[in-house]
Amino acid sequence: MKTAANLADWGLIIVEGEDAASFLQNQLTNSVMGLTALMPPAIANGADAVRLVGYCSPKGRLIASAWLGLFLKEDKSSYFCLFISRDLAASIAKRLALFIMRSKVTVRDASGSMAITGYCTSAAVDGLELNQTSIALQLPDVVTAGVAMHRVLIAQPGTAPELAMDAVSEDAEILWRSLEVMSAIPRIVAATQDKFVPQMVNFESVYGVDFKKGCYPGQEIVARSQYRGAIKRRLQLAHCPIDQLGSVATGPGSEIFHADDPTQPAGMVVLSAPSIANTRRMDFQIEIKTELQKGGTFHLGSPEGPILMLDQLPYPLITI
Repeated sequence: MKTAANLADWGLIIVEGEDAASFLQNQLTNSVMGLTALMPPAIANGADAVRLVGYCSPKGRLIASAWLGLFLKEDKSSYFCLFISRDLAASIAKRLALFIMRSKVTVRDASGSMAITGYCTSAAVDGLELNQTSIALQLPDVVTAGVAMHRVLIAQPGTAPELAMDAVSEDAEILWRSLEVMSAIPRIVAATQDKFVPQMVNFESVYGVDFKKGCYPGQEIVARSQYRGAIKRRLQLAHCPIDQLGSVATGPGSEIFHADDPTQPAGMVVLSAPSIANTRRMDFQIEIKTELQKGGTFHLGSPEGPILMLDQLPYPLITI
């Protein structure tokens, strides 16, 4: 099983220059040091070559998340690629550029000149044929129906994705988005920008935060939340039968209410997608108050909205 999806809502930021590594090290939640630099079309894979990173406001709230890799040009100079939600790419590139100062760094939003594809397969990704201008990162596997699905993010020059092995299809896009939700790894979009301290969406538990790397915007607040046990909200997986949703908004930022406290929202949707495992339901990543997870019911959109049923996370939460 292997499919390729056109990911029009993904973008790409490229950061390069002599000081690019030290610059990003001082901006992102995760360390960028020690990344293995690869020559395209090699696929970056594993913790030595691919890292989940966050970009925070001074108040410690995530204003973006991205998948990061380091690649080489023919002249052996290197450049960092950040795969990011396209609705944030331009503003984040502009914000990063404000902090360059005298550093020898250039930051550019390449979203308009690169087509982003998501490739899913239950087989090894070694057979994926890419051209010399392709940039590719392999993301963590997602297990569905007992099968481990491999996922690769690919950026290629141009406005239309081109893969030698597979045709791009709508079914492939449904599969990609379902797997992304089921991974329980959050992706910040415009609707959820500046809403969460990283731990509120389990960012430290999916290896998106390095607590030993030193300063970055919001670092003190992120560290305080971790070491003082001030994490009162968490990301959870949930689902709801599609026939119960009606016209209720299901996208990122949609509010969630709990039956025990209907006067105020108890959380919000982080990501959602139709389930690939069960076509009669919608799957959700939701950020909710931890104190309310022990009982009662969560409702989508309003206190009387469709009931969300919580599902188990595919990883343990890190506690200190």
